[in-house]
Amino acid sequence: MRMRRVDDMQSAATYAKELESEDPEEVTVRLDAGDVYAMSGEARAARQILTRMKSVGYSTADWKKHTLTPSIANSQAIEWIFLVDALNFSFWSDQPRQYSVTLDGKTYHGYWTLCAAVNRALAAGIPITDAAYYAKASDEELADVFRGDSVESIPLLGERIGVLREVGRVLVDKYQGRFSNLLACCEGSAQRLVNLVVTEFMCFRDEHQFHGRPVAMYKRAQILVADIWACFEGKGLGRFVDIDSITMFADYRVPQALCHFGALEYSPRLLEFLRESEKVVRQVGELNAQQCPPTPGLLPPGHPWEIEIRGNSIWAVECIKRCIEESGTPVNAILLDFYLWDYSKEYAKEMQEIPIHLTRSINY
Repeated sequence: MRMRRVDDMQSAATYAKELESEDPEEVTVRLDAGDVYAMSGEARAARQILTRMKSVGYSTADWKKHTLTPSIANSQAIEWIFLVDALNFSFWSDQPRQYSVTLDGKTYHGYWTLCAAVNRALAAGIPITDAAYYAKASDEELADVFRGDSVESIPLLGERIGVLREVGRVLVDKYQGRFSNLLACCEGSAQRLVNLVVTEFMCFRDEHQFHGRPVAMYKRAQILVADIWACFEGKGLGRFVDIDSITMFADYRVPQALCHFGALEYSPRLLEFLRESEKVVRQVGELNAQQCPPTPGLLPPGHPWEIEIRGNSIWAVECIKRCIEESGTPVNAILLDFYLWDYSKEYAKEMQEIPIHLTRSINY
């Protein structure tokens, strides 16, 4: 079986070539099978995913169907998207009582708590999407915006406040306080937007070293582009001539779905570590696992195993995309990622036997 690894990957935004390795470690992209009559892992995954996407009519229009996302594609939506994606990281809880936010009688968890908290603040007259506000708001004011239903606070609250201060100052100092002004500088290029975002905002620099080679994932910068594209359905401010150059957004949920569909395969050693880590973290809290192989606990940002999981997830989605395109159906990595993420949330119970990797990071 041939393998793909991340050690030759230069950037998630330009990663579209095959990566060969005769020495696989912990994560395998199932590219072909020993039996020539058998269907490869990514081909099976592509067939299942395409069938499901067609059955529900999945498209960019689905982005605005959620209760919490902006329903009108305008400049206010741009500022909302930027704020949310600047803070789009680390929602899993290691506490018995998970952080939650209730809005209009419905209780939200995970990523949707962030959206609910932002919308709750806006409804209360707090200009939380205004860079001039969040660049100077006090810790107490911002903590109140993201307050939960119980004593459990949003994970990495201090880091989120730091992110808001950083991006707010840059927007106020250089872009008249509006992300839409930065967007206009990119002239309809997704790649220019990704590059400008990671240049201007240090907190978006999802960059690491893997066996001495630089690796850039840029999850939040890429999903920022994707959300704008989806909100505007590829038109107006959301039209990007190179949108298909954007890859999937390497987090902890989509790899789980890729394993579920058979496109990714973890080594027995990695599976054991991830399963034990889920138990340890939820029992005794966040213990960092620095060495390799690590002691069960949190997998630190930049750990080789974390990079393998994320990098191979990017490549697996690229392989699935190619399989679907070869069947005559146009698709890009953004729609595949959106679908896989939604699937992982909807069918969480069905996938609970597949562990996620627990990493505390502002990158995802």
